[in-house]
Amino acid sequence: MAYEIIVLDLDGTLTNSQKVITPKTKQALMKIQEDGIKVVLASGRPTAGIVKLAKELCLDQYEGYILSFNGARIIDVKTKEIIYNKVLPKELIPDIFDAVKKLEVGILTYEDDEIIIGNGIDEYNQLESRVNGIPMKEVDDFVSYINFPVNKCLLTAHPDKILHAEEVLKQKFGEYLNIYKSEPFFLEIMPKNIDKAYSLSKLLDHVGLTRKQMICCGDGFNDLTMIRFAGLGVAMKNAQETVKKDADFITYSNDEDGIAYVIERFIEKESEYEF
Repeated sequence: MAYEIIVLDLDGTLTNSQKVITPKTKQALMKIQEDGIKVVLASGRPTAGIVKLAKELCLDQYEGYILSFNGARIIDVKTKEIIYNKVLPKELIPDIFDAVKKLEVGILTYEDDEIIIGNGIDEYNQLESRVNGIPMKEVDDFVSYINFPVNKCLLTAHPDKILHAEEVLKQKFGEYLNIYKSEPFFLEIMPKNIDKAYSLSKLLDHVGLTRKQMICCGDGFNDLTMIRFAGLGVAMKNAQETVKKDADFITYSNDEDGIAYVIERFIEKESEYEF
């Protein structure tokens, strides 16, 4: 069975260490889109932080999709249709914030084209702002300010604090929320059952394909579910070791056009290497 859809994490996967798509990788992705292969950008980033890369790859001209907030929202880039959208339970926001204050970690969420900061600015939420190209807005009363639906919250702190926060919050909210690290210094607070694999299953239903026809490429903890789920799960050479262990194939790093190599080996020559 030929692969018909390729799903790409962004940071550490699609983009290199300078956070740009290299010419070789871009050329490979443009070529397969011309051949009818669907491209999905799947990231923990907010939608606004993905749109620029989607336009660079002309996903608005082909049948391309954005899976943002680790899968809480899926958008058809060409039609702007929201295919799937799941938000955090509003009633849990005050309790989440109280726990965050006690743990002394940062918390943020997203409003349109801004990052809303609720417990102080640190080097990690500044990084989130830079990577997404979205300004920060620090608010005095985070709970009162968040009077609109949000797809996720992101906790930020030194990895040791994030590890402790993960343990505490899973014990307290694990029945109601999905809680997992995307980076050692980022802890994702997601709606229950939401991860990249679950949302990709919704997208596959929408486009009429199966997971056997899908390649998923990633490097981080939040890519594990989709790498396990895909017909071909690919880890970058620079991926976390846990991700490599669960992958079907390890490609070159994001600084060595690893995605272009996957396309050359498994899409352009899929009959020889099909899994």
